[in-house]
Amino acid sequence: MGRKNVGEMVVVLVTLLHIWLVCVTASSLGNINNYEEHLRRNLLANGLGKTPPMGWNSWNHFSCQIDEKIIRQTADALVSTGLSKLGYTYVNIDDCWAELNRDNKGNLVGKKSTFPSGIKALADYVHSKGLKLGIYSDAGYFTCSKKMPGSLGHEFQDAKTFASWGIDYLKYDNCNNDGSNSTVRYPVMTRALAKAGRPIFFSLCEWGQMYPALWGAKVGNSWRTTNDINDSWESMISRADLNEVYAEHARPGGWNDPDMLEVGNGGMTKNEYIVHFSLWAISKAPLLLGCDVRNVTKETMEIVSNKEVIAVNQDLLGVQAKKVRMEGDAEIWAGPLSGYRVAVVFLNRGPQKHIDITANWNDIGIPPKTVVQARDLWEHKTLKTPFVNKLRATVESHACKMYVLKPVA
Repeated sequence: MGRKNVGEMVVVLVTLLHIWLVCVTASSLGNINNYEEHLRRNLLANGLGKTPPMGWNSWNHFSCQIDEKIIRQTADALVSTGLSKLGYTYVNIDDCWAELNRDNKGNLVGKKSTFPSGIKALADYVHSKGLKLGIYSDAGYFTCSKKMPGSLGHEFQDAKTFASWGIDYLKYDNCNNDGSNSTVRYPVMTRALAKAGRPIFFSLCEWGQMYPALWGAKVGNSWRTTNDINDSWESMISRADLNEVYAEHARPGGWNDPDMLEVGNGGMTKNEYIVHFSLWAISKAPLLLGCDVRNVTKETMEIVSNKEVIAVNQDLLGVQAKKVRMEGDAEIWAGPLSGYRVAVVFLNRGPQKHIDITANWNDIGIPPKTVVQARDLWEHKTLKTPFVNKLRATVESHACKMYVLKPVA
């Protein structure tokens, strides 16, 4: 047999072997789609984030001025106020919790002056309250404050450390890195967490830089779609706008994140904070309080403890709402809920004192001529008259109305 024929036979055999391997793999897993899903589960199989996370984060109110006393007191306050029973269970420490230098074995160390008992003891305390402890690190050499090390190059060591402490949540920032793409750096921590021996919710604080909504589901449980929020109407509403663009990518196990809540920090009016909470809820965003819950006001509690609005956020269908109509400063946001229901927010984002807004059934995904019952989530009342084909509301400046629409049998 000539060399040419031998070469052709080798090519054929290699090709057949490749086909056989693919078929065997596909058969063992069901099909190729199941194979891809199997790979995804191996990469991120922590089973967390079936609904958006709820809890508290230290940054918006305290910035770097944190210590173990504040964290313990916050855990106590989440319980004593009843917020923990509503689902606010994560107590998340943000930047500035660690010493600038690692120990002689290369491990992260809690800052002696502010966390003298150590993070493990703090986790034990938080767990004793029925809550979960979150921690912060960075996919760079230093965190954003530059007051503590990042995890770049130490991912597997740090993940094991976090697991050994009993950490339940990791917020992973994007400062002071080596210039490589986040699509390269973040999956390293994903793999490290998968091998750490403890399920840890993985929050990608990537700021939307490389459009993480497009790849985040295989890497983390949530991903930031925006730059940092601040306690102002303009910042809040712009973050909601940017986040809405990626609505179709949110689902149970992986959520778009327009940053943490500012409700209660004093920079907005009550109506503006109600808009803030309503848009985060209907957008299936993480509900992470950013105020001082140790000294929470009655007004703030009225907003963040609204069970009906929280229920929209935590609905098991897990579909993020979209803007379905925009007319000047009037907007309608809508998204489906379980049980054939629809959540709707009527928003007046402009200066006009009152705007009449009408939601038509064909805009919000309800079949024509369907008779619905409308529940006002902020007034806590069901409107007496059933509605057909449309719902109308008058909305004040920088305010909203929020409803759940349910078909009448």
